[in-house]
Amino acid sequence: MREIVLGTAGHVDHGKTSFVKALTGFETDRLKEEKKRGITIELGFAYLDLPCGHRIGIVDVPGHEKFVKTMVSGVSGIDILIFIVAADEGIMPQTVEHFDICRLMGIEQGIVVITKKDMVDSDWLEMVNDEVVEFCEGSFLEGAPIINVSSITGEGIEEVRKEIDKMVRAHNFTEVFGPFRLSVDRIFAVKGFGSVVTGTSISGRTEIGEELCLYPSGRVAKVRGIQVHSRSVEQVEAGHRTAINLQGVDTDEIKRGMVLAPPNTLKPSYMLDCHLIYLGANPKPLKHRTRVRVHLGTAEILGRISLLDRDELQPGEEAVVQFLLEDKASVWPGDKYVIRSYSPILTIGGGTVLGNVSPRKRKRLVEKDREYNRSVAEIMQSGTVEDKILCLLSEKQEMGLTAEEMSIRLGLFGKHLNKALQNPISQKKIAVVDSATQRYVVVEIAEKIKDMLVARLEKHHRDKPMLPGLAKEELRSSLGRAVDPKVFNYCVNDLVKKNVMVQEGSDIRMAGHEVALKADEKELQQELARWYSEKGLYTPTIKETMDHFDEYPATLVKEVISLQLREGQLVKISESLYYARQVIDPLIDSVVSHIEKNGEIDAPAFKELTGLTRKFSIPVLEYLDRVKITMRVGDKRILRKKVS
Repeated sequence: MREIVLGTAGHVDHGKTSFVKALTGFETDRLKEEKKRGITIELGFAYLDLPCGHRIGIVDVPGHEKFVKTMVSGVSGIDILIFIVAADEGIMPQTVEHFDICRLMGIEQGIVVITKKDMVDSDWLEMVNDEVVEFCEGSFLEGAPIINVSSITGEGIEEVRKEIDKMVRAHNFTEVFGPFRLSVDRIFAVKGFGSVVTGTSISGRTEIGEELCLYPSGRVAKVRGIQVHSRSVEQVEAGHRTAINLQGVDTDEIKRGMVLAPPNTLKPSYMLDCHLIYLGANPKPLKHRTRVRVHLGTAEILGRISLLDRDELQPGEEAVVQFLLEDKASVWPGDKYVIRSYSPILTIGGGTVLGNVSPRKRKRLVEKDREYNRSVAEIMQSGTVEDKILCLLSEKQEMGLTAEEMSIRLGLFGKHLNKALQNPISQKKIAVVDSATQRYVVVEIAEKIKDMLVARLEKHHRDKPMLPGLAKEELRSSLGRAVDPKVFNYCVNDLVKKNVMVQEGSDIRMAGHEVALKADEKELQQELARWYSEKGLYTPTIKETMDHFDEYPATLVKEVISLQLREGQLVKISESLYYARQVIDPLIDSVVSHIEKNGEIDAPAFKELTGLTRKFSIPVLEYLDRVKITMRVGDKRILRKKVS
């Protein structure tokens, strides 16, 4: 069952850490520099046992503007926000920035705590309360409880605890489905145990002994131990502040911002399609290709914004964008993010990662491209799961997607994905082109591929009527585009099943196709048959044949010879020698009879039997070996059937 994570936010020196200590008894500032300077620098952690029976994790974030990057990483995964405002100062710059970050990260509920009430008089406190109410209007904190506290005297602390308990009791503790995922915020080593990472478990569950992958590096490690709130456990679920001891990886291979998840559940990418909210407080428009700092989970990645349907974005506007990142991001659709300007470093917007990890850079040159980008964004942002499946498959065209690839792009796994696929499959909107790999393609695209295959094969028959068909792989490459082999085989097999095409060995032809010869071609065929028949055992070389029929185009002679080979009129002995069937068959029978009578045959005996010179005897004997009639043993040959 997914547990609750509570986090703080607010301006520097507004008493967040003191409040957490008063609420839980834990001092979350653990670094010497934090204690010396009296401000939080790194994320602090605590827990609180509630009357309802739940133990919730608490994340205390730094408030100083220099550490907003750390603050953002701490906010990811927070369920309930404790929004801190000091009574002696009221709303301050970092109050506003922290509030914007929490809103952009999708936090939906919280409590406003006004600290340091012991430092002001009642009139001033009332004024600050009014200021906070006005500030929260129109946001997720509108109507939220506002509690005045003193971390020194403890006044109001119990009221906050009761309000948290009330929220947790009312919380829907449904499990976050999908594989385990944790965004790493701390890395350290424990003597005798090795590398340890910490973070908030975002989804799924993991247990000791399982293998997890560090994305985007791809390094795989085994879970050696798990702790939740300093207590060792065998298994951890979503919503817990978690420490995981990893076996098989060193601390220098792990970085803050990495994501820990099972292998093959994330696809790191330099390009992300996202919905962006550009904050209304920004002083100027956001231009296409502006360089920004993108905060995803606990990672900060530099990149540029590609505005896909316009050239600039006005303050307060929303748009679909593509981030062109300088390092790979490891995300699922629905993940929240924040962007900060490159310089000066200020929070300027954020939003949601849409339902596909972009495999390519999106076009935006003409209105048609921009309209397409808008329609895709609308589907991936607010469409049904079926709409998203069809959209993703349409974008992949002839390549299709496997169930595993679709899971990563949708953030939907196992039975939940299978259920979502049932309807479009039953309604023949998508086709299962390979059951083993569970590869899918849009039916309309499969039908287009079939039409292209038919057109290509019909053209081949028109251009080369003497050829029975086209090699299967040549047919696939002739399409002139990247078609997944599984999709191609599905289309060919369906056409064969419906008697539109016929597959003979590795060649494919149209069902109604028959080799048709023109008058001059028939005449050449007859002349070639007589030529080889008359030459008998002293058959001509291919060069002699080409020279003899030089009044015909060389390509035509070769095509007719190929036709006679396929139809069995000629037999290819070697690259240069062809025999008429009525000549070679009696020769083979005589050789077999000789060996059956004498047990073997050698070159002199073959020459005496056939009268052929070495020019012909050696190729014929090697041919008999190759077609497994005879087998060479030293200088002699025996029948293969006797070997067995």
